[in-house]
Amino acid sequence: MCGRFNAADDPLNQVFEELVGHPFPGETNHNTAPTETAWIIRHDAPQSEKLEAVAAAWWLTPYWSKTAKPKYATFNARAETISTASSFREPYQRRRCLVPVCGYYEWQKDGRRRIPYYIRPRTGGLLLAGVWDRWRSRDRSETITSFAIVTTAVTDKLEFVHDRQPVMLSKDGARRWMSRDAQARDLGALLEPRIPVDLYAVPVSAYVGDPRNKESRCLEPVAAAMAIDSDVQ
Repeated sequence: MCGRFNAADDPLNQVFEELVGHPFPGETNHNTAPTETAWIIRHDAPQSEKLEAVAAAWWLTPYWSKTAKPKYATFNARAETISTASSFREPYQRRRCLVPVCGYYEWQKDGRRRIPYYIRPRTGGLLLAGVWDRWRSRDRSETITSFAIVTTAVTDKLEFVHDRQPVMLSKDGARRWMSRDAQARDLGALLEPRIPVDLYAVPVSAYVGDPRNKESRCLEPVAAAMAIDSDVQ
């Protein structure tokens, strides 16, 4: 799964410059949690190939929902069911997006303890696969743009932390994910468990467990980082 992530101008300025032509437009949030606003990258019009940055709520509200927030959790979309699940099927086909992050947090279960890890690229930012939707109230007085991060089964190299992981994309994978001409077979291949970039898994303190804590202290290591090599040649 993916339940928290770090978004900061360094290194996301460069990521946004490369994809949309301007720096990261948001405010630093070292501990972004579900329901909070984050910045995604999507197409700027239904038939356009041009990309734009948009602020969106991290908890997807399907366009057909009767309420502004579904009662069930929709901040993650499982790769195994994304093409058939009612909340995600159409966004997967028509409204895919990129979620640029500096890294994400995952909690390892060790008996009764839960040990947080900060998983980040060794250099630069990390692109996660996402889907987005736009919900409007019946009287059209309220509009919500929201997104979910796609998750998949974990690779062998990360299974010591958790049994799920976000779908991480290389630059080439990100282009294919956002392609208007992408075929189901191509998209399915991107959803397979893999690590497209070299990572560090950094043990951090329980301080990050409280989503109200947003400071850089969330990133401070409490033990040596573990290097995890990319499995994409």
